[in-house]
Amino acid sequence: MQKYRFPALIALWLGITTSIFAANADHQEKPVIVTATRTAQTADAALASVTVITRKDIERQQARSIQDLFRGVPGVNVVNQGGAGKATFVQMRGTESDHVLVMIDNIKVGSATSGTTAFENIPIEQIDRIEIVRGPRSSLYGSEAIGGVIHIFTRKGDGTGLKQNFGFGGGSFGTLEGSTGLSYGGKQGWFNMTASGIGTQGFNACTGSSSAGCFINEPQPDRDGYRNVAGSARAGYRFQNGLEIDGSFMQSAGKSQFDGSFTNKTVLMQQVLGGTARYSPLDFWRINLIGGRSREDSDNFLGTVFQDRFNTIRDTISVLNDFTVNPNQLLTIGMDYQKDHVRSTQDFTVHSRNNWGVFAQHQATIAKHDFQLSLRHDDNQQYGSRVTGGAGWGYPLTENTRLLFNFGSAFKAPTFNELYYPFSSNPNLRPEDSRSYEFGIRGKTDLGNWSLNLFETHIKHLIAFDAETFAPVNVDKARIRGFEGIFSTQIKGWQFNTNLTLLNPEDRSSINPENPLSGLNRGNTLPRRAEQSFRLDTDRQFGQYAVGAMLLVEGQRYDNLANTRKLDSYVKFDLRAEYIFNRHWRLQGRIENLFNERYETAAFYNQPGRNFFAMVRYQP
Repeated sequence: MQKYRFPALIALWLGITTSIFAANADHQEKPVIVTATRTAQTADAALASVTVITRKDIERQQARSIQDLFRGVPGVNVVNQGGAGKATFVQMRGTESDHVLVMIDNIKVGSATSGTTAFENIPIEQIDRIEIVRGPRSSLYGSEAIGGVIHIFTRKGDGTGLKQNFGFGGGSFGTLEGSTGLSYGGKQGWFNMTASGIGTQGFNACTGSSSAGCFINEPQPDRDGYRNVAGSARAGYRFQNGLEIDGSFMQSAGKSQFDGSFTNKTVLMQQVLGGTARYSPLDFWRINLIGGRSREDSDNFLGTVFQDRFNTIRDTISVLNDFTVNPNQLLTIGMDYQKDHVRSTQDFTVHSRNNWGVFAQHQATIAKHDFQLSLRHDDNQQYGSRVTGGAGWGYPLTENTRLLFNFGSAFKAPTFNELYYPFSSNPNLRPEDSRSYEFGIRGKTDLGNWSLNLFETHIKHLIAFDAETFAPVNVDKARIRGFEGIFSTQIKGWQFNTNLTLLNPEDRSSINPENPLSGLNRGNTLPRRAEQSFRLDTDRQFGQYAVGAMLLVEGQRYDNLANTRKLDSYVKFDLRAEYIFNRHWRLQGRIENLFNERYETAAFYNQPGRNFFAMVRYQP
């Protein structure tokens, strides 16, 4: 996308939203979040750009996967390789998919070998809430948080006694889904247990031929299915002395078929176990102790023949101390320990490494100015020390309008594959480094809630594959500029939510006069990022009936660094409806991709055409 188009597209979006939503509106209060600062605060008070997706949002949208839920979220780009259960990558603000830190119930998750998280294998029925923080957060969390943080919370008892829930549905591609749960919430204790399953015959994941696409030698025009069984449990108790404990467990086991010549089936298992204890020994001092283990096992097959195994375990311990200096100042001092283990049929030269991190954060309000300052030091067994920092500032221009500025440095540690994979690794790799700047303004008016953000990120020491040495090297640089506009309102019973994201993710690789091949891609667009993304959701309740629709428009993208393989823009339109039998039972149905748009988010990989799904839910 040419840079001069940014102002024109922003002005067009502002004009459209203003004309559509020129009416009075009622607005819901913002929820409490914990991810942006590792302390509890309302989303309104946060200096960072945050999107919160609740359980009600998930069920209202009738989303059936995380990729379904994330498409069109401000600043978020989703790449999927062939439908349900297939490899799914999430990019934030134009950064790489392994530049996003992912947590489940305060525990870091993801593969230590690949550096990414298997979003496709996290069942949506286990999720209670998701907090998405856009922008760097390495000064609080360490490695990976260059583009942002995605924090997933499993379901929890809601404080209204013992309740059951049940859901069962089916639809296109021979899909069947079901879930059931039991929860309890009281004044002092709570628990939740949920089980879910999905099975689908799928569709042909790959459009490739014998000459290109999906790592296949011959075309495989078959249906590539997926199965998943998952369960989670979460419980907590608040003692009379104020001590609060919370424990959670989630396991998801899936089997996915795809097209490939070396492997065409993966059996994947994800497991997260964690606990938190909170206590205030003094009125001004609150201690949080968090510990847990995440595990990802991947067994790969060609037909029925076993090929290889990649199992990783991540153990983490965190101690956070919050000191209330006065009502307008909060000081947080914390320590994180992390150890990664790899067990594989491949002979990695190193099988484990640990990381110690210490950080401090100061949040203060002085003469209407809000400040957030953070500094962190990480000491890693492989690459040594790293120091990152962050600064945020907010100022109320009026009672309902707030000006914001954020700066953050961040880094991403090389993965085990990049450092130690047999015959194609580089143990001398440096971490990837970034600097990000963000300027924003947000507010509330009679028209609705709105926010506008401009951001720029510079990344150096990007890790790229060198075809001559057949190993990764630190060579590339990138500059990413972008805009996010968000608007929501309610008009005569209709709820509208819309957002626009514009990206200019540019390769800034250095040119070396001694190497004629260096800098060949300088000025090109980084691959698989949609340069424009627009989403509009609308919902309305009519007594026992509810209807809704989603319009998603994504601009063109390129599939390779050379920008020779172009993926066209697309428009996707979904419809949804719901009938409420009584306060316990309801029937939901949706039609996805109503106009049967053909599109790809990764070259040669199909996306679903027109399809439908219906579900019956029992939920007191």
